[in-house]
Amino acid sequence: MTAPRLEIRNLVRSFGGRRVVDGVSLSIQPGQVTCLLGPSGCGKSTTLRMIAGVEMQDAGEIYVDGALICDTKFRVPPERREIGLMFQDFALFPHLSVAGNVAYGLSGTREEKRARVEEMLDRVRMGRFIDMFPHQLSGGEQQRIALARALAPRPRIMLMDEPFSGLDNRLRDGIRDETLAILKEEDTGVLLVTHEPDEAMRMADEIALMRDGRIVQRGAPYNVYTRPADRASVAFFSDANRLASVVEGALAMTPFGRFLAPGVPDGTEVDIVFRPQHVKIDFDRAGVGPGPTAAEGTAARAQVMRARFMGNESLVEFRLDDDGPVIKATVPGVFLPQAGTVMWLRIRRDKCFVFANEERT
Repeated sequence: MTAPRLEIRNLVRSFGGRRVVDGVSLSIQPGQVTCLLGPSGCGKSTTLRMIAGVEMQDAGEIYVDGALICDTKFRVPPERREIGLMFQDFALFPHLSVAGNVAYGLSGTREEKRARVEEMLDRVRMGRFIDMFPHQLSGGEQQRIALARALAPRPRIMLMDEPFSGLDNRLRDGIRDETLAILKEEDTGVLLVTHEPDEAMRMADEIALMRDGRIVQRGAPYNVYTRPADRASVAFFSDANRLASVVEGALAMTPFGRFLAPGVPDGTEVDIVFRPQHVKIDFDRAGVGPGPTAAEGTAARAQVMRARFMGNESLVEFRLDDDGPVIKATVPGVFLPQAGTVMWLRIRRDKCFVFANEERT
């Protein structure tokens, strides 16, 4: 079996007595893009710096193509790890031309280096800018030069720390897709750090969801999204509604009826968690739509608190009767009912998650 392009085993790093990275392990195959996803301060960038060799781990091992490059006793210098780096600020040298930036770090004769520079600039469609300087380029053009420079030495692994966050939305998607295509063509193993779930879902073959220095869930984007490990994992990807209940006889009672909680001991406090897109307004009660399906369970009465148009959809906030919890629902298109309007809501049972109450466990 072929060794992973990158493998890290039980990396640990502490600062001031606090474990910033706490036993992180993952592996990446050639041509695979793994996104290390999590909130600011969870240890993502520190993990990246240890792999790059600019930060030393307190424990753990790092392998490239099956060969050890770093543990607590042995350390290959950063410049010999065959690892490329891309950061948010691009880090281009202002006093060097585009050609000089891309050639930086290349070995060989002047002719060999020039040929590789021209090849990489053509790959990122920046050949005509070869003699210009970074201050003469737009943000998107600088990002392409940074990519060409990072790929020029033919790294086996590319580490990317929020590389697209400095670009405006108009440019971001296109440049992200171009970058991903080039990296896959080069068969480079990619570890991308981001705090944006949309970016991870768009780019990753695998997502490693990180929180408080640990990887709490890892898998294909679809699986991480649809089979979350806990309530916080649901909420990280989107707004999440929560209903509190107590299990009795493997059932949890809510305003939307009973939910199955198999294997959960009686008396356990649980949260039923579901996303706004899975809340259905029962228009049939007003005679303006189809009736509910069996999967949508019992209807609950609620009053509209506010409604806002978000572009492709509308976000409506309801409060359940008897001073109940606030429920958010998204509705395609324009739907802006007046505050105080009474409506009936249902939720998709197959899209709900039942977790032990994290504040009580």
